[in-house]
Amino acid sequence: MTSILITGANKGLGKATARLLVEHGHTVYIGARDTARGRAAADEIGARFVQLDVTDDASVAAAFAQLDTLDVLVNNAGIADGLGPAEDLSGPSVLRTFDTNVVGIVRVTEAALPLLKRSGNPVVVNVSSALGSFWATHEPSRPAFSFPSIAYGSSKAAVSMLTVQYAKAHPEVKFNAVEPGVTATDLGDGGAHHGRPADQSAQIVARLAEIGLDGPTGTFWEDDGQLSW
Repeated sequence: MTSILITGANKGLGKATARLLVEHGHTVYIGARDTARGRAAADEIGARFVQLDVTDDASVAAAFAQLDTLDVLVNNAGIADGLGPAEDLSGPSVLRTFDTNVVGIVRVTEAALPLLKRSGNPVVVNVSSALGSFWATHEPSRPAFSFPSIAYGSSKAAVSMLTVQYAKAHPEVKFNAVEPGVTATDLGDGGAHHGRPADQSAQIVARLAEIGLDGPTGTFWEDDGQLSW
């Protein structure tokens, strides 16, 4: 049975992904900052809860101390302090965005690697965005072309590079990034926005979480296949 940890999974895309993977028969850990909400989400979908704040070194260390095995890590936790014209570009806000979306992935991944390397099929999925794709933001046919996203988009470009560099540094672990599509969630503390149901977007995240030994690494995916960096 595959053991999977998903960060930021008490709601939205993370919770929908957790639900889908539980339905597929995996042991799923919901990582969440808020203990009450995390436990409630885990109980609702038949997952397990672990308190995990990706911006807190001690919280990350304590979370992984509770795990004996780990096969798959889904780095889903992310925030956006506003999108488009409403984006907050003050120094503290941008630092918070990068601390959660970028440094948080490094904190969690570094803590997870010792366990992952004991797995027979270790996988890491980083939830990214087409707003962080240099190709998509230069391609007129893509929504990202006409949607400015300075801090959030730049943080997701960093996520993409983390994916590539980790894949190179740890070839025994498969690292891939995912564009889940524009999803109707509140994106952490960033405020609600419109999009498709989280259950639909969760399918591509779950698909990459379930790749086999011959699966890809160092790649970027969306519904219809690979997405150019």
